Amino acid sequence: MVVLLLAALPALAQAQDPPSPQPPHIQTADDTKGGNQQTVGSNDRLFYALPNFQTVETTERLPPLTVGQKFKLQARSQFDYFEIPWYGILAGLSQARNTSAGYGQGAAGFGKRYASEWADGTIENFMVGAVFASVLRQDPRYYVLGKGSFWHRTGYAVSRIVVTRSDSGRSEFNTSQIFGAAVAAGISTYTYHPRDERTLRNAANVWGTQIGLDTFTQGVKEFWPDIHRRFSRKR
Repeated sequence: MVVLLLAALPALAQAQDPPSPQPPHIQTADDTKGGNQQTVGSNDRLFYALPNFQTVETTERLPPLTVGQKFKLQARSQFDYFEIPWYGILAGLSQARNTSAGYGQGAAGFGKRYASEWADGTIENFMVGAVFASVLRQDPRYYVLGKGSFWHRTGYAVSRIVVTRSDSGRSEFNTSQIFGAAVAAGISTYTYHPRDERTLRNAANVWGTQIGLDTFTQGVKEFWPDIHRRFSRKR
């Protein structure tokens, strides 16, 4: 499925589509004044399922998120209803491959893997997008480039792993992503993972896997608006 998606992206990116719709609303500090309580983040979903609330279809600078809004944005994504079956799928794949053999098999093993997968995702998402983003005053949102060739946009999406925006709008090293994911990998590895996996090498593998998945996800986020418009136009 992933291979087919990647193969289709160049054609989708080069297709002539109608003008992009208005970017999804992102809550700013002013939205909570005067009783105007709006949802933090957009309401978009990747493939109409996976939460895509932190993606913005514009490269223009937006008002910075407050600390509270950064945490709310992560909570919206992490506790979304679709995350329940999603982590079940990940746990099932892990059990089929007998990853983390110390968890065992059967219902008990699946339950442990489910809890582990959910905890891994929760810790990393909050460390990267809320804790480190708040302390370092960095913007956790992904800004879609939306123009240029397929490879140019792909390079942009990959580069966002190491380059991000500060709350003031400056481009800077994405410390939140790199070090936030590293801290999350260390916490998960040395606390609830099986004892035989509590090694520096395994923590590095977990960190590398998280960075790789986040990189791939950002590539999908970059081209999802094109895919979405194509499917919407056909329907």
